[in-house]
Amino acid sequence: MTNYPPKKKTAAPFPTREQVLEFLKDNPDAGRRQIARAFGITGDERLELKILLKQMDRDGQLEGGPRRVEPLPSVAVIQIRSVTLDGEPIAEPVGWSRDEAPPKIFIADNGKIGVVGLGDRLLAKLERQGRDYLALPIRRLTFTPQTVVGVFEKTPTGGFIKPSDKRDRDEYRVSRADVGDAKSGELVKAEIVPQRGTAEKRVKIVERMGIFGEPRTFSLATIAASGIPLDQPEDAAKEAAAATPEELGDRADLRAVPLVTIDGSDARDFDDAVFAEPDSDPDNQGGWHLLVAIADVAHYVLPGSALDKSAQDRGNSVYFPDRVVPMLPEELSNDLCSLRPNEDRACMAVHIWIDAKGRKLSHRFVRGLMRSKARLTYEQVQAAVDGHAEELTAPLLEPVIQPLYGAFRALLKARDERGTLDLDIPERVVSVDRETGAVLGINTRLRLDSHKLIEEFMVLANVCAAESLEGALQPCVYRIHDQPAMEKLTALRDFLKSLDLVLAKGQVLTPKHFSALLDKAAGTPYAQMVSQMVLRSQAQACYSTENIGHFGLALRRYAHFTSPIRRYADLLVHRALIRGLHLPGRGALPEGQDAESIEKICDHITMTERRAAAAEREVQDRYTAAYLTGRQGEMFPGRITGVTRFGLFVQLQETGADGLIPIRTLPSDFYHHDEKAHALVGDRNGRIFRLGDILTVQLVEADLVTGGVVLALVEGEETSGGQLMPTSGTRRAAKARPERRGGTMEKRKKPRR
Repeated sequence: MTNYPPKKKTAAPFPTREQVLEFLKDNPDAGRRQIARAFGITGDERLELKILLKQMDRDGQLEGGPRRVEPLPSVAVIQIRSVTLDGEPIAEPVGWSRDEAPPKIFIADNGKIGVVGLGDRLLAKLERQGRDYLALPIRRLTFTPQTVVGVFEKTPTGGFIKPSDKRDRDEYRVSRADVGDAKSGELVKAEIVPQRGTAEKRVKIVERMGIFGEPRTFSLATIAASGIPLDQPEDAAKEAAAATPEELGDRADLRAVPLVTIDGSDARDFDDAVFAEPDSDPDNQGGWHLLVAIADVAHYVLPGSALDKSAQDRGNSVYFPDRVVPMLPEELSNDLCSLRPNEDRACMAVHIWIDAKGRKLSHRFVRGLMRSKARLTYEQVQAAVDGHAEELTAPLLEPVIQPLYGAFRALLKARDERGTLDLDIPERVVSVDRETGAVLGINTRLRLDSHKLIEEFMVLANVCAAESLEGALQPCVYRIHDQPAMEKLTALRDFLKSLDLVLAKGQVLTPKHFSALLDKAAGTPYAQMVSQMVLRSQAQACYSTENIGHFGLALRRYAHFTSPIRRYADLLVHRALIRGLHLPGRGALPEGQDAESIEKICDHITMTERRAAAAEREVQDRYTAAYLTGRQGEMFPGRITGVTRFGLFVQLQETGADGLIPIRTLPSDFYHHDEKAHALVGDRNGRIFRLGDILTVQLVEADLVTGGVVLALVEGEETSGGQLMPTSGTRRAAKARPERRGGTMEKRKKPRR
């Protein structure tokens, strides 16, 4: 038996590849955590271990990576555990007992079991697909009642439902006995009725939500279909109604500090307040003292309470153009936990001292009682700094606002020094009339220095929280962001090559490398396209008790601390700080709650966050479709944002709406999909439709039910590099023509990610 390094009490040498391979030979089921324990790896060396294992995996030294040294059996019982942003169910093996994460198992639709949903158990044949698996269902073992949300149309025999989910192309039949009082044109929720011996999908209507087309139904359809809890449980609502304002007691008295909140003009809850002043320490010339105060949600939402269970289930608040589905009842989110001006509010606060270059020198957490000086908006603050102060901001400009900007400028120096990834991706904002729900307009959100100021203050406070929890040996819910996967970097490099841009190769990439790339593309017609492609190459951030750092922010440790009203992760961080730093008052993390139990919560709240993001985009699409209704036949400039075997995705410049030009409607030809160049290439005429090209398109259809937009290319105009040029008879230079890689009918078994 090979002898391995014991768990180290003093610093031990970092293991070599050979030592890791020897360990895995004797411990084939071991995961990264077990490897770390065996070699005594702790702290920052865990990130080094993860990088080493990834390199070994890429070099073919590991069988599917350290998380899956032994392959799964060819037939296994699996359970649906999550759903991707595209609505694709993801399963894992039932009874998975290893301490590392299970592999992802994607479900193939072979027509044997119908719709599957969270909780369903299946017996399936498993096929290896690179690092993951594809499941070919054999039979359903347990059925979790599934629902469909859509628009009901009545018929003499009952009716049918057109689902609101654009990814669901099925039609669901409703028998006469299962219609109830539903009427044609209503948005309904229905349960799928299990059927045997028929491919027809039948449902039973269980809820009516109003006539579809009324703006309020746009978000209701998505809320119901996504499984987002809408109404607070009765016991949680009672706890919130019984809550009372907190008094000073043993808290630090911060009421004399002129803290202010800075939020959007439509914000209803204010969970963070900021203050800055020059540091009085003569040894820190040009330095600053900052104070970031956050609503003390932990005082009101106690572990194990009905409020806590409801908040954990929701995971986060969800924001739609016409409403907010809050994580907490409004008695807390809009009142006792909202830092409203001129009212005493309980808070968790961190004092931070930075030098003139924005580098953190020290920090200290307190549990306090504060009194906001003013509720300000981003636009008000920016206008005041730009010389257009008004009645509210004028008296605050010199004593409050200007010092905030002084500290902000110092923090920007530190940000530039460490080199963060700053992608300039326009954010679409749908404005609606809160009374009627009518769409007032669709605009791009301005990103002012006042936005960046709050971002930098919050990032610094989050870093302080992670550092304090590590120092206090407390479990921390880290916000982690992994390095880009090698396969995504390869695809990005292939694409950039076609633009004569180069992303450094043969070295460990940092955000600075991507920033340099974006700088080269800045000012060119393809700048936005490069930003989009860099974004697509990045990993998704998530929550975990295992720290690997935050790649995008170029930070070694990072946690979410600043928004406990709307994120459960922040509430867990607050509780851990109260326990670890022995802060006064109630709401500390229970002694029995450790990193292992919290890791399961991390998986759940990562899922709810992604569920919320997908739901918010879906509702925006539906409102955008409503805004475009009645404009069929109009022409719009747009940019190609996606190229697939079945058509082109185009984003309209006026509204930011995303629409599809089906490949069958393109000028007659046989088009090859060049994946590397992100282009469709005509076989006969050589026409190229490429990611980033600007086209003139015509609106064919805007579907209110799904939010889908169908477009058609306007003949006579094509673009290259953002310049309009005639298409009739044109052909690109031969060297620009991508290699032929097969036609549009090519089939693939590889599942979507």
